[in-house]
Amino acid sequence: MGERNIGRHTRAKRPPLSRDMVVAAAIALADEAGETGVSMRAIAARLGVQAMSLYNHVSSREDVLDGMVDSVFGEIDLPASTTDWREAMRDRAASVRAALQRHHWAVGLMDSRRRPGPATLRHHDAVLGALRAGGFSVAMAVHAFTVIDSYLYGFVLQELSLPFTGPVEFGEVAEGIARDLPADAYPNLTEVLTEYTRRPDYDYASEFDLGLSMILNALQPDEA
Repeated sequence: MGERNIGRHTRAKRPPLSRDMVVAAAIALADEAGETGVSMRAIAARLGVQAMSLYNHVSSREDVLDGMVDSVFGEIDLPASTTDWREAMRDRAASVRAALQRHHWAVGLMDSRRRPGPATLRHHDAVLGALRAGGFSVAMAVHAFTVIDSYLYGFVLQELSLPFTGPVEFGEVAEGIARDLPADAYPNLTEVLTEYTRRPDYDYASEFDLGLSMILNALQPDEA
């Protein structure tokens, strides 16, 4: 009798299921095992409920993915239209990169949803607004947004796939590659591996800021 009462009391204490809880559980699964680890059954198991009960809050796995992507967009700082547009784009890019480093699975999904959520729409509107306030025409704002995000997502995707995680490990990888190269077969690559990337102050992550600055400096507003 006592055990049954404890069980009923435990169930009564469980907060009611909600869409936010379903999405949060899905994100936790994806952070651990990637997007492929997200299934309705796995989400239900994580929440301690029956899989069918999820459909009272989400319509499908695609709906869950929509919510996951929107949640990640919600973690990104919005650029302010009152700030210098280059500074706004730089700060926004840093925030996007940080969010994608927390959620590796999201890199290929950020602009893939046919039903973007409010955080996604708010984010895109703010980026375009900052560029428009900086003097970009509608067309040039779209071009600038596209170029910046192509670089941003591409860099993060490459960064996450590299066989090292920091300067020390990178130095070890570069040294091993250089050591195994045939003598004089790849002179330009050897020069980079032995002279440039072996510098004590070299950090691959710093390439992101340099590349972003090159892009931002090349972009010019077309409305005075």
